[in-house]
Amino acid sequence: MSKQVEIEDTFAEAFPMWVSRFLITAENEKWALTSARAATGFAVSIIMSPAEAGVEKTVSGDETPDGRPGAIVHIYHSSGHGLKDQLLRRIGQCVLTCPTTAAFDALGSQAVKRLKIGASIRYFGDGFQKKDTVKDRTVWRIPVMEGEFLIESRFGVKLGVAGGNFLVLAENAKAGLEAAERAVEAVVGKVDGVVMSFPGGVCRSGSKVGSMKYKLPASTNHLYCPVLRDVVSDTLIPEGVKCVYELIFNGINLASVKEAMKKGIEASAAVPGVVKISAANFGGKLGPYKIYLKKLGLSLP
Repeated sequence: MSKQVEIEDTFAEAFPMWVSRFLITAENEKWALTSARAATGFAVSIIMSPAEAGVEKTVSGDETPDGRPGAIVHIYHSSGHGLKDQLLRRIGQCVLTCPTTAAFDALGSQAVKRLKIGASIRYFGDGFQKKDTVKDRTVWRIPVMEGEFLIESRFGVKLGVAGGNFLVLAENAKAGLEAAERAVEAVVGKVDGVVMSFPGGVCRSGSKVGSMKYKLPASTNHLYCPVLRDVVSDTLIPEGVKCVYELIFNGINLASVKEAMKKGIEASAAVPGVVKISAANFGGKLGPYKIYLKKLGLSLP
């Protein structure tokens, strides 16, 4: 890592969201991931998407209730009612419909309440559905044209943490994108309990709360737009920086988000051309969690 990389003495501002963590199993990993990616589509940011969601990791059959490979996904929402609605819609449309899949809760004892997701989707069986148990889990067997769709009766939910983040400030787009990609590679599938909901895990259009000109809930974070460096008086773009990417993490708890930020920063800071690592915060307007970069225990040369 270049010795010129600066870790700014600042914090990321995160906020609570309701989360469900569940498992999709299938005949093989291909179909588990196909369903998982469909179920987490159009779920980048609650600013305009109906939820925030992502794929945490794949798991082997040794780790699943039905002995088949699977994928663990997260769905986040600002309200419990909204989360239940999204679970019903996403599982009903993107898991039930997908070849060979089954769906199980993956939050376990961490859940603070359990929602009747499978118990509601069972009605698709039109009276032919059957209650059963799989590894001490109450499930519903719903007849479908392929055979049966198995779904656990209740899915756990809890308050998770959304919006953990850091910014990569780089000399050019090539270095910035490589640093962002390395951060994603260091986190996704390697840090348990975390997802990155933006496309490929990377956000190029970081936002600020509200707008200076329009009635919007969020607008471009002009302080970190390199093309505005000579336009706005309060720019936060250092000389020589031409590209900024934001890496954003949602997790089932604060510890998992901190671990993801730590691993991501260490990976990004090792890329030549990275000038500075910072974070987005809004003076407490967005959320109560302050994650200080220099308290993450970073291991940097």
